[in-house]
Amino acid sequence: MDFQNRILDQFNASIDTKTYASEVLPTFIEIASHMMVQCLINDGKVLACGNGGSAALCQLFAASMINSEERERPGLPGLALTTDNPVMSSIANSASYSDIFSRQVRALGQPGDILMVLSTTGNSANVIQAIQAAHDREMSVVALSGRDGGDMSSLLGQEDCEIRVPATSSARIHETHLLVIHSLVDLIDQQLFGLEE
Repeated sequence: MDFQNRILDQFNASIDTKTYASEVLPTFIEIASHMMVQCLINDGKVLACGNGGSAALCQLFAASMINSEERERPGLPGLALTTDNPVMSSIANSASYSDIFSRQVRALGQPGDILMVLSTTGNSANVIQAIQAAHDREMSVVALSGRDGGDMSSLLGQEDCEIRVPATSSARIHETHLLVIHSLVDLIDQQLFGLEE
């Protein structure tokens, strides 16, 4: 097996996915950034949740909101619901794993806040329940998805925004979600703090 060619195949597949995504996603990324900016201007916060690699991306989003590495600016209220192991394990133990995000949304979310959910399939029960909890709390949802959007797509309303990566590979979807997150934070920074000098 030629490992270097296999590596090049991975790079090329990633590039191809991002190139195609660049043709279909910018409008949705811009809409989501405006939603988040309005939320922040109104003293709201952005909560984020997802599983596995998506959980890690939620943490990166929260870190980028609170402590930008690109420019000097005040921290912004972004919170990953994937980081508090005692909370998640107690909910999973006393209720069910499907409730680990929805209970946090109900406890921490306020009307006007935004829930950002990440799922490559859109079928994770705990993400679906988190969306339902957000709507119950009068929160909007920004959904980063892939494939056909899964079950969570049908839950999204007019006040929500779906950024669906046009791919079926989880690896390619995660890679593009990472770029979407960087783009969102950049647009939020530009709108709140102006162009960098």
